Amino acid sequence: MKKRRRFDKHFKMEVVRRSLESEITVKQLSEELGIGSNVIVRWRKEYLSTGHESFPGNGKEVLTEEQQEIHRLKRELSDARLETEILKKAIRIFS
Repeated sequence: MKKRRRFDKHFKMEVVRRSLESEITVKQLSEELGIGSNVIVRWRKEYLSTGHESFPGNGKEVLTEEQQEIHRLKRELSDARLETEILKKAIRIFS
């Protein structure tokens, strides 16, 4: 089983820069660096969508304020639903 490799933000940014600015294809770049071409394509896609805020590290996605608010509200809704279910069960038990 292969050990999962980790790449720092600087390395990813350099690979993306080379893939965007040079005449070299993604396949050639992947062979040169020993990285899968699908990984480079995924890094490029992330960079093009979020710019310099890409690759925050440790698998944490970059969220806008609106997205953070949506996640917070979804958590609150989930908690409220759980509380409601617990109260319904308690009413059935004590009835």
